[in-house]
Amino acid sequence: MKAFARLCAVILALTALSGCVQPAPNTRPWLLESTPSAMPAALTENGPVVTPVVLPTEHPAGYVYPTPTPDAPRDLPQLRSNSEQYVVQAGDYLTLIAQHYNLDVNTLLLANPNINPNWLEIGQVLTIPAPAPSASPSSFKIIPDSELVYGPMSTTIDLDSFISKKGGYLSRYSGEANGHTLSGAEIVQLVSAEYSVNPRLLLALLEWRSGWVTQDNPAQTYRDYPMGYIEASHKNLYRQLSWTANQLNHGYYAWKNYAISYILCTDGSLVMLAPTVNAGTVGVQYLLSTLLNLADWQQAVSDNGVFSVYSSLFINPFDLAIEPLVPTNLQQPQLQLPFEAGVSWSFTGGPHAGWGDGSAWAAIDFAPPGTAYGCFTSNEWVTAAADGLIIRSKDGEVVQDLNGDGLEATGWTLLYMHIESRDRVSAGTYVKAGDRIGHASCEGGVSNGTHVHIARRYNGEWIPAYGSLPFVLSGWQAALTGSEYEGTLTSSYDTVYSWDGRTDDNQIAR
Repeated sequence: MKAFARLCAVILALTALSGCVQPAPNTRPWLLESTPSAMPAALTENGPVVTPVVLPTEHPAGYVYPTPTPDAPRDLPQLRSNSEQYVVQAGDYLTLIAQHYNLDVNTLLLANPNINPNWLEIGQVLTIPAPAPSASPSSFKIIPDSELVYGPMSTTIDLDSFISKKGGYLSRYSGEANGHTLSGAEIVQLVSAEYSVNPRLLLALLEWRSGWVTQDNPAQTYRDYPMGYIEASHKNLYRQLSWTANQLNHGYYAWKNYAISYILCTDGSLVMLAPTVNAGTVGVQYLLSTLLNLADWQQAVSDNGVFSVYSSLFINPFDLAIEPLVPTNLQQPQLQLPFEAGVSWSFTGGPHAGWGDGSAWAAIDFAPPGTAYGCFTSNEWVTAAADGLIIRSKDGEVVQDLNGDGLEATGWTLLYMHIESRDRVSAGTYVKAGDRIGHASCEGGVSNGTHVHIARRYNGEWIPAYGSLPFVLSGWQAALTGSEYEGTLTSSYDTVYSWDGRTDDNQIAR
């Protein structure tokens, strides 16, 4: 079951958990002295009312864009320096082996000229060449971290107004997303919120690739696949932007975790990453490498590429930078386990992706008690992990704003996923820690079993459930013990191990 869970995490992690945060009253913890003030929000019967601010859209002619100061150099994972041997296993095929070693198939064939690429034999020995960079890294910084994530400055754009004024194909578009028919602006907003990726960046990438923002009549291919990712399962705007946001997250969080040192373009060219760029830039570089050959990639990551398109649509992205996006001294507020006191739930998933498979491993999962397996109806209650305002409640998702400003992009927020529509708390409701918010289910995303998935974000950045700022719920601290989904919760008196099922070792209560 654990292997299946990891497979399904491509769209959304299978099991879920809840977190709790207690904000200080009348504070805006995301707001730094050098940044604009927060957007005002008023609480009404229908939820928070937020009035966004529209920024200037372009610089005067002849404006010279300043070059941001490079980040401090970092130590990167080293490339394998020697070739090695690989013994073909049952089920292997050449493309799979090449992907495993981050090689182009043609590179693998050149190193093994005597093999039949269409017929590999079990036990056959292949030479795996050492990867060799094809070009120098790009040190040009494309975008600050705060303009890649769905952070505080994401609130300063009115998507409906902006898209309408541009008058392109996007302004007339409507399409399917999560079983609903939405406008182009609504789809951009939805993807931004789900994946926690800045809507301005999504618009800039959409314009760079297909002209959807300003052009009235894009080519037919780009109407079906506006980001140029030609895959039948990703046909329409919502799926194209979801894939795009997931790739951006892949690069961003891999860089944050010191887990990436190079990218591979579509022609098999390997490019090392510059040690002085930032995570936001790597996120864009990684996405572009999945779409372009080396020559096109080099142009797209330069000052005449995506950066130029972004700056033309809006302003220099570094004019909007919030640094640091996540303060180095950030502390998690007090949180409690997301179910009622005295009831034992199963800890079914250790740290894993908060959304899709590209985000930080920000989530953990709990399944309600009972004897049933798979997707079943549970009457047990998921409860709020902290005091806060419910700002989104739809399609299995419940999002809680812990600083009460009504903005998903500022301060601490919690995502509770797979919350059944029956008895689910409504957006606009202010709840206290321990209040009931709904029942665990399989609703929303992809799940093969009833559970709750809980994850943390701060200023739009997914916060890993382990490491320097671990998830702590009712005194239980999360840790990663191996690969994704494998972890522990440890208190002062016991340790509970994650397991995709019910065992004596994964029961937990408060």
